[in-house]
Amino acid sequence: MNRIQGAGVVGITSTIPIEIVFAAGLRPVDLNNRFITHPDRGELVAEAEAAGFPLNFCAWIKGIYSLVRRGGIDRVIGVVQGDCSNTELLLEIFQEEGVEVIPFEYPPDRDPRRLAGSLEALSERLGTSLEAAQETRLRMRGVREKLAKLDWMTWHEGRVSGFENHLWLINSSDMRGDWRVYEGELDEFLASAARREPAQAQFRLGFAGIPPIADGLYEILEEMGAAVVFNEFQRQFSMPGPRDSLVDEYLAYTYPYGTRMRIADIRQEVATRRIDGLIHYIQSFCYRQLQDRAIRRACGVPVLSLEFDRPGRPGGRSLTRMEAFMELLEGRRRRQQHSCEGRI
Repeated sequence: MNRIQGAGVVGITSTIPIEIVFAAGLRPVDLNNRFITHPDRGELVAEAEAAGFPLNFCAWIKGIYSLVRRGGIDRVIGVVQGDCSNTELLLEIFQEEGVEVIPFEYPPDRDPRRLAGSLEALSERLGTSLEAAQETRLRMRGVREKLAKLDWMTWHEGRVSGFENHLWLINSSDMRGDWRVYEGELDEFLASAARREPAQAQFRLGFAGIPPIADGLYEILEEMGAAVVFNEFQRQFSMPGPRDSLVDEYLAYTYPYGTRMRIADIRQEVATRRIDGLIHYIQSFCYRQLQDRAIRRACGVPVLSLEFDRPGRPGGRSLTRMEAFMELLEGRRRRQQHSCEGRI
C-alpha cells in the first residue's frame, strides 16, 4: 500500500500558496501528482467507481479520492473557488468520511483585497501568519529562479526535454513536500543538463491545458519529430516571474482566473518561443472543455485538441490525429517558405 501519511502532511487538491504551508512547518502533498505517478493509477480510478463514483465522471477526482483513502491522509486543503465544482463535491465527501477539509478561495474577479483575505484565513487556519509566509516566499525565490532557468534551457537552449520540463514544473506545485531538498535535486539536474548538446527538432510545440492523464504523449511527439518547448499550466505552477508579494504572485497565476488571462499568456509564449503549433489537452467530463473553442480561435497557431478519459497510452485514433497534425504543420511551413521565396 502506497501510504503518504506522516507528521505534518497536508494534501492539496490544486496549486495553492504553498509558502503558507511551509511557513506553518507542514509538508504539502499535491494529490494530483501522487495520483498520476502512482503505479496503480488505473486501479485507483476503478476503486472509486466501485465506491460509487459514476463512470462518466472526472478520472482525476476519482484518483484523488482513492489516493486519500489508501494513503491515510486526514487533512486536505481544497480549492473551493478557482478550480471546479467536482472538487467541491469531493471535499464534501471527504468531510463525510472524517477527513479535515480546509477551504481556499481564489476570487474570480482577481480582487487583491479578497485574495489577501484568503491568504490570511489560510495562514490562521494552519497556525502561522502572512508575514511568516512572505519571509518563506523570499527564501524560496532561488528555487523559483532555477525553475525559470530550467524552462529557458528547454525552449531557448534545447538541453531539457519537454517531458523533463513537465516533470520538474508540475512538481513545483508542492516541491515534493520539501522545497530545500527539491532545490538540491534541481541543482544537480541543471548541472547535468548544462553539459548536454542542444537537441534539434523539426517542429516546436506547446502543451496547453491541464497536465495530461495519458501516458507517453511527450515521447510519441518526439518520435514524430516535435519538441515540446512550452507546458502552459505546469509553468504556471512554478509561479514564473519576479513579484513583490505573495498576493501579487498568486494574482499573476492564470489557472484559476478564466480563459482571457490564459490566452494572453499562451499568445505571448507562442511568440517568444517561436511555437509552430499547440496541443490542447482536454480531460473528459471536465468543464474546461468549454475553453477549447476560445483557445483554438485566439492563439494564432494550429491547435490539435486531444481528449482522454483515464490513464493509459493513446489509442490508434489519437495517434492518427497526431500524425495528421504533424503533416499539417509541414504543409503550413512549406507554404510559408514558398510565399517568402515569391517575395524575393
